[in-house]
Amino acid sequence: MLTEILQTLPQVLIDGLTLGAVYAVIALGYTMVYGILELINFAHGEIFMSGAFIGTAILITLTSLGWTSMLPAVLSLIVMLLITSLITGFLGMGIERVAYRPLRKAPKLIALISAIGISFLLQDIVRFITELFKGNYIITSPNLFSDKINIGSVFGSHAASFKSSFLVVIIVAVILMVGLDFFVNKTKWGMAMRAVAQDRDTASLMSINVNKVISVTFFVGSALGGATGVLFAVQYGTIDPYIGFILGLKAFTAAVLGGIGNIRGAMLGGMLIGLIEMFTAANLSVITGGIMGAEYKDVVAFAILIIVLIFKPEGLFGKAVAEKV
Repeated sequence: MLTEILQTLPQVLIDGLTLGAVYAVIALGYTMVYGILELINFAHGEIFMSGAFIGTAILITLTSLGWTSMLPAVLSLIVMLLITSLITGFLGMGIERVAYRPLRKAPKLIALISAIGISFLLQDIVRFITELFKGNYIITSPNLFSDKINIGSVFGSHAASFKSSFLVVIIVAVILMVGLDFFVNKTKWGMAMRAVAQDRDTASLMSINVNKVISVTFFVGSALGGATGVLFAVQYGTIDPYIGFILGLKAFTAAVLGGIGNIRGAMLGGMLIGLIEMFTAANLSVITGGIMGAEYKDVVAFAILIIVLIFKPEGLFGKAVAEKV
């Protein structure tokens, strides 16, 4: 059993890091909004999904115009990321303005229901538009980075392989995460975000425009979600309007695992969930003697989350906060 696990380990690490990078960047959107508003933005998964469709539409347009044959693949990706990030960023700001701001002083359950409503609304809008233009809501993205690279396993004769898009996903995800960390911790806007997250009323008394800070937070989080949707489409190829639900749920799990409201915790939580999921999918059947298969990977990931929350409810990197009475 140990030999089989070691033989698959390189491939598990490659696939787990790819998926974990996607979860990590999506989780950042959840943790940023929660850190400031204490709102679980369940529409964030659908913003990710919208980004995947917008990026794919841009790539299909570039391909039909013949520009992808003239432009380097990296330049095409940059164009996709920039346009998609802007559109999804403004989409996030619009959602905050229309669906969340009027309910800011309402009970949190009301805002949560509004977020779920926006989630279903985005799913159906994307499905309607896609079926209107394509006749089908399942779309296959043109290949940008499809070169396959094989590497020998260091633990046996089995070789691991990955597409060149794996490197693209990892590099871009790391750039996005490092850039966000710098933005939050080293810029004036980031300082304003941290001030609003700590005490919204006091921040407003210190001449901080709270509404503008919250709008910028939604813009940045949604732009990251849209960019991650582009990376997902480039890596996995096939997308549909419902990919945001399960991926968003797992990214939210990653944010909670790392410590909701903690940006670096969300990054690590996403990586851990991705690695755990891929390890379980590859080896659970071997470990249980065929009793349980890869389809139980989600059960294992959420079971680990439950265990962590039982013994450390604030998450791995969160801080316990005493409630003031």
